[in-house]
Amino acid sequence: MVQRNIAKYTTMAIMLLPAAIIIVVFLIAPSILTILISLTSLDYRFRWEWVGLSNYYRFLSDPNTPIFFRNTIIFVVGTLTFNVGVGLLLALLSTHIHDTIGTFLRAVWYMPRVLPSVVWAFVMMWMFSPMDTGFLNSLLKSMGGKPVPWTFQYYWPFLFIVNGFIGCSLGMVIFSSAIKSIPQELIMAAKVDGASGLTIVRRIILPLIKWQIAFVVAYQTLSLLASFEYILLTLDGGPGYYSTEVLILQAYHLAFGQYLAAMRFGYAAVFVTILLVVGLVLSIVYWKVFRLKELMIEPKLE
Repeated sequence: MVQRNIAKYTTMAIMLLPAAIIIVVFLIAPSILTILISLTSLDYRFRWEWVGLSNYYRFLSDPNTPIFFRNTIIFVVGTLTFNVGVGLLLALLSTHIHDTIGTFLRAVWYMPRVLPSVVWAFVMMWMFSPMDTGFLNSLLKSMGGKPVPWTFQYYWPFLFIVNGFIGCSLGMVIFSSAIKSIPQELIMAAKVDGASGLTIVRRIILPLIKWQIAFVVAYQTLSLLASFEYILLTLDGGPGYYSTEVLILQAYHLAFGQYLAAMRFGYAAVFVTILLVVGLVLSIVYWKVFRLKELMIEPKLE
């Protein structure tokens, strides 16, 4: 019996070893290295001069730090709301029409995710350009209207749309699969009892896909904390003084977005470390609030 248990756990350890190596090499080791770098004055000369918590004191005393936090919260909450809301809406619409049309609709909405980032950013900048030659302003001008400075006046909605069209496709696919897995007998029985479409969505569909919604919310929250690609490609933290500069984008600017002599890897690592801590805290909160542990409990066979 003992030998059988040893063989069992040995087999489990061997099976888990590749995943454990990947986690250590690509997740744990870089995280530890980032924390160590944040305790140094590492710059373009790559000299490891230990400064302790000086970078953190500087971070806390920087008058721009509240701006970076505020922008990060606005960006994450706004984009997350767009991603989950639009993704759920698209999933409901595409699963309640003909399968061919629904599949085509999902494929069209998935296109921004497979486009190169630079191409998608260029298309969106052209559509929302504040110039007369922009797509939306050209339409307004043809109807006798005045051009609107979209990216200057409505920069946060612009970023929500640019990032949201990418992010909502993931939720759309996950939610669509979950909705299609719901037994049709439940929905048919509800219709026979006189339930409206809104009641079916609210009382049957949404409760049955709550785990998928929880996963998408948790995953995309953590993903958005480290997302700055489309902010960089479109507004680059502007317009104006740090109008859309989030924490991770500021870290990029400090480390790579300046001239060689101005690169401050040590101070930039502070921003990444702070985001790492925030991500860990949010992971624990989501784990508790959404009861994600129940997803891993073995099903009880009657």
